[in-house]
Amino acid sequence: MSQPLDKKPLLNRYSLHQLQKAGWRELTEGLPGINAARDFALWHKSSGTGVYLLTLLTAAARWMAQHYFVRLELRPGLDKLDLAGTTHPLPELQMAYRTFLHCYPRKDMAKAIEPGATEAETLSRQRLLAEFFVLEALLDNPAAQSFHDLLDDTELSSRFDYHALIEKLTTLLKPPQEDEIWGQSLPELLRAPMRSAPHSLVEQVSYVEQHWASWLPESIVMDLQLARAIAAEEDRPHLPGPGPSPSPLFGKDDGSNAPAAFTADIDWMPSAVLLAKSIYVWLDQLSSRYQRAITTLSDIPDEELACLAGWGINALWLIGIWERSGASKRVKHLCGNPEAEASAYALHAYRVAADLGGEGALQDFEQRCRNHGIRLACDVVPNHTGIDSEWIKQHPDWFLQTDQPPYPAYRFSGPDLCDEDEISIRIEDGYWDHSDAAVVCEYQDHRTGQRRYIYHGNDGTHMPWNDTAQLNFLLPEVRQAMSDLILAIAQRFSLIRFDAAMTLARKHFRRLWFPPPGGSAGVPSRSTFWLSDADFDEAFPVEFWREVVDRINREAPDTLLIAEAFWLMESYFVRNLGMHRVYNSAFMNMLK
Repeated sequence: MSQPLDKKPLLNRYSLHQLQKAGWRELTEGLPGINAARDFALWHKSSGTGVYLLTLLTAAARWMAQHYFVRLELRPGLDKLDLAGTTHPLPELQMAYRTFLHCYPRKDMAKAIEPGATEAETLSRQRLLAEFFVLEALLDNPAAQSFHDLLDDTELSSRFDYHALIEKLTTLLKPPQEDEIWGQSLPELLRAPMRSAPHSLVEQVSYVEQHWASWLPESIVMDLQLARAIAAEEDRPHLPGPGPSPSPLFGKDDGSNAPAAFTADIDWMPSAVLLAKSIYVWLDQLSSRYQRAITTLSDIPDEELACLAGWGINALWLIGIWERSGASKRVKHLCGNPEAEASAYALHAYRVAADLGGEGALQDFEQRCRNHGIRLACDVVPNHTGIDSEWIKQHPDWFLQTDQPPYPAYRFSGPDLCDEDEISIRIEDGYWDHSDAAVVCEYQDHRTGQRRYIYHGNDGTHMPWNDTAQLNFLLPEVRQAMSDLILAIAQRFSLIRFDAAMTLARKHFRRLWFPPPGGSAGVPSRSTFWLSDADFDEAFPVEFWREVVDRINREAPDTLLIAEAFWLMESYFVRNLGMHRVYNSAFMNMLK
């Protein structure tokens, strides 16, 4: 994993003047991760990802410069050019060391320029020499122009001509080997990434990965991969509506080569004709049609059920019967839609809503439906809950979260959306003024003072669903709790429709939330939470849906399972995961 993030903001560590003075060190050594880089960029009004890329590119350049000097020392006769020592044909070098440290303070190298230095301090002097070359290369990089105010070499140049010194050194230092990498002069070597892509730090990182990785520490290579993934993640547009429709691809990664594991229909399933009804809309329509208040399930007339049965409808999908999130409704009202109901997919709990008559009304309605040969269907929303659900209050650890905002610019000063005195839940301010689509909300426990930043539900192709909270299916207790919930519902309903089922397929859950090293995440900021193949497989070893289907087949086999499985996963969900039905999104996408 990448290095732990420094949680203390830069402006709390430095005054403005000190920060400008320390710019070189901060940019090239003092930023331990993407959040620290974003914190720096927030002050500097630049790109946090750009800062992070530049930090890593400079670290890689420093390593290559040091390798260059080591290889020079191995050449015969180089003892006459002891650049790391105090005797050499460049008397101005000692003054150059002191001047550089005055302009770019480095406490760890202060003793390296004193007479009688130890072997370790001599190596520090050699590293200090590399700084001249790295600084000049960095200032020549067109892709780093926005950071020149922090890396300004005006003071250094006014004290002595370090460019002339580099030119003399380049003449003295012949390339140590005759090959593509080490057959160049040191300035040429350090500028090679820039020459490959003068105006793109991302492409320069790609060059370093391809050509320098063998000589860099593994940690830097991993961080370079991470930085490139973050850049790809942030450059991807996240706009309303579905993303581009891919063409069908069949191969080893889609399960087509795995053994078939269909679930057979039982007697009634092949002839099921399902009608969807958004419950509150339907009740309002029925009230108008029958000219009386029809507000609960018990109020729905038998005549209506007889009509549906006469049309050949034998299954009724009640969309929105569960108790919905109060926060979802409040957000809609605060955003200027005072008549809106909460989202049917931001749930507080799996209880029939009280204003629909509760459990008693459902039982009455179900019996009357059966009298007309109609079975009932409902939704289960396994991917997420409402932002203020019972689970988030009782088990906040079950949700994907961080202990600090993934972007330092996030602010949470808006209204508290939780009705509990002990807990406050706030969505990011950008939602209220439409300036941002933040990926997390703030959850504060007033009993402990702890703040968590919990991710909203997200499928990577839409804006985050700001009234929801994303469950972490890497946790066995979450998978078990959701499996238990699904079984309990399967024992009450003849059909279950699983919302956004494809997001919980292992392949896509990983893509969205825990990408491989160097892989770009589907959800912004999640590239920093990458996992190796082995770690992901250990945490999430078996497809959640395969376990659920097998359990339903054993314990509630009379329930028909319907998966919302977009992204051309229909075959996988039916053939390998055992769902009875899926949406035919492949046909719809290809038709479109």
